[in-house]
Amino acid sequence: MYDIIIIGAGAAGAFAAYELARAEKPLKVLLLEKGLSLKDRIAAKEAKDKGDKELGKRYNIMEGFFGAGSFSDGKYNITTSFGGDLHNYIGVGKAMELMWEVDAINMSMGGGDAKLYSTAAGDLKARALRHDLHLLEAQVRHLGTDRNLVIAENMYRKIKDAVDIRFETTALDIEKKEDVFEVITDKGNFTAHKVIVATGRVGSRWVNKLCQKFEIPTENNRVDIGVRVELPALIFKDITDEVYESKIVYKTAKYNDQVRTFCMNPYGEVVVENYGDILTVNGHSYADPARHTENTNFALLVSNHFTKPFKDSNEYGASIARLSNMLGGGVLVQRFGDLERGRRSNEHRMRQCFTRPTLDATPGDLSLVIPKRQLDAIIDMIYALDKIAPGTANEDTLLYGVEVKFYNSNVAVDHHLETNVKGLYVLGDTSGVTHSLSQAAASGIFVARELMTEMQG
Repeated sequence: MYDIIIIGAGAAGAFAAYELARAEKPLKVLLLEKGLSLKDRIAAKEAKDKGDKELGKRYNIMEGFFGAGSFSDGKYNITTSFGGDLHNYIGVGKAMELMWEVDAINMSMGGGDAKLYSTAAGDLKARALRHDLHLLEAQVRHLGTDRNLVIAENMYRKIKDAVDIRFETTALDIEKKEDVFEVITDKGNFTAHKVIVATGRVGSRWVNKLCQKFEIPTENNRVDIGVRVELPALIFKDITDEVYESKIVYKTAKYNDQVRTFCMNPYGEVVVENYGDILTVNGHSYADPARHTENTNFALLVSNHFTKPFKDSNEYGASIARLSNMLGGGVLVQRFGDLERGRRSNEHRMRQCFTRPTLDATPGDLSLVIPKRQLDAIIDMIYALDKIAPGTANEDTLLYGVEVKFYNSNVAVDHHLETNVKGLYVLGDTSGVTHSLSQAAASGIFVARELMTEMQG
């Protein structure tokens, strides 16, 4: 019997466990994680990078301690302008306060001299507005994948003696019996008075089944579809040196669709993201200059909102990703010049490309994968960005596809982030309330404190 069981050790779950581990009056807490420990995750990645297929098969960028954030670029956007709607549940002031606390914890755990950027740069904002591009404001702490792993390791050390942590343990179901929950896993059953579900985006299907079972209302009508752009770092140097992460939004003239830049990685690399049955694309960058590449990459995403009767927006995005995987055996890459000429990129054209790709992807034709409306929007955005970063629309700019951002169903929670099932909390990206490391981690701290107040009061 535990006081609290946390399912999922991503940003939300890890920060909740960290806060509970610091409680003045100890609580009995169990943290369940489907994936590997951080040590095993790093070993599996190193094996994969060295070509060890057997051990490398264990590597999963989405699962394991610290979740998808562990091997991410380590960008913490401290803002309520994007990255989720936590402020709508707990208030803008409280959300910002908690995100700054997350930042302070990261810095104390090994953030070192990680720079804090601001996107509220007057000159860049004015340049963008002249071309109908809108720069969103935020404070951005870039940790880098290397610092991220140091912070994750230090956090694990802080919580391991106060919290019972079980890796490679998959939660299969939850039962409620009076005021006690039973969490059924592949390694046995565990009971607790309170349960925090924080399984991240990768656990969205399982959470949806839970919500159906407990009759917890959900709503989902959005998915973002796009490409990962890679080009020489010099093209965006003026922008990335000034703000690092530029969130730029553009509305297309023809459809009035919204396109935005996302996850900019100066001197970074393009990586594959594994969702189990589909492969999508993402980007990383490191703080260590020795690991810098000559390229910058970022996503261009088109937001898709659906109305009745269609409900499964994530399946729409997944089907496009599957088509890309089917044509390319994984991720596709195409030169922008080839896309504009209506021809596929092939190995011969890629060998002549001046932009050297950082990901070994299959040359192909993205127009056979991405629907025309979204592809038109992406092309329009590339030409718009070319006006503030000349060279963006060069023919050797690389487009990797597809990049899909799945949004978990918005789970109905109250201002405590508690569902209509008393004692069952859903938070982080799995709730649909947050879409970023900062807000997910902040939600973990928030719920941990709510529970400490209630259970120790």
